[in-house]
Amino acid sequence: MIYRVRHVTRYDYQAPVDLGAHLAHLRPRPLPYQNVLRAGVHAAPAVSWRRDGSDHFGNEVTWLFLDVAHAAFQVIAEATVDVGFPAPPDPAATPPWETVAQQAWEAAAWQAAEFVFDSPRAPADGGAKAYAAACFAPGRTVLEALLDLNSCIRRDFTFRAGVTTTSTRISEVLRRREGVCQDFTHLMISALRGFGVPARYVSGYIRTRPSSGRAPRLGADQSHAWVGAWLGPEHGWLDLDPTNGIVVRDEHVVLGWGRDFGDVTPLRGVILGGGEQTLSVEVEMREITEPA
Repeated sequence: MIYRVRHVTRYDYQAPVDLGAHLAHLRPRPLPYQNVLRAGVHAAPAVSWRRDGSDHFGNEVTWLFLDVAHAAFQVIAEATVDVGFPAPPDPAATPPWETVAQQAWEAAAWQAAEFVFDSPRAPADGGAKAYAAACFAPGRTVLEALLDLNSCIRRDFTFRAGVTTTSTRISEVLRRREGVCQDFTHLMISALRGFGVPARYVSGYIRTRPSSGRAPRLGADQSHAWVGAWLGPEHGWLDLDPTNGIVVRDEHVVLGWGRDFGDVTPLRGVILGGGEQTLSVEVEMREITEPA
């Protein structure tokens, strides 16, 4: 499936900003199952200094620095991406979750091990582990447990924008039983790490409009988030979307991943001046075969 993505972020400032330094995670990550055909990040006004590179997790990043006074700042990211995630393995053929938790500590699995530990927005939460406990019966295969938990979150929680923020605690999400993709992703990550299963936060986009007879998908207009879970060294990583209760296949575009949202914020930075500011975000994700 080939998608064209356009992501526009704009800040309007109450007073001129004299200096601005920004870090963008807005270029899709090249992957074996995601071919980035074209990608670009453009800023207005034109930046004084720019560098493209990668972060600790291997994500594509862009640093932008502006040292002239400006009353607004806009970043436009555009990309064309060919997506085709592999089919998941047979759940019965995956190892027990206890085995995966043990394998995460072996020397060869060091890249998975860093996703076992707590992180600022996905800390250990006893409530999250208790919620998932019924899915992780002793000896159950890891993918059977993951699919069960993925479906439970979709069933038990209501997608509702505006009731949470980026700082809402997992315990509050559990109490309210509502939130957005970021909340459900952090909840699932915290639960998986509680059982020793490596889990990472994946940031990107989802096609929310119906296509080819499919039901509409739930997701934020600005961006989407889901969970990458490690199935052990034989099967590697599998992406699951708890907001929609599905395994990620061909409706998602990956920007990058990290321990939680804080590692892959689409655009963040520091400014000198500005006063009050207004943020607006527009995202369009369209199949390249669709009419404009």
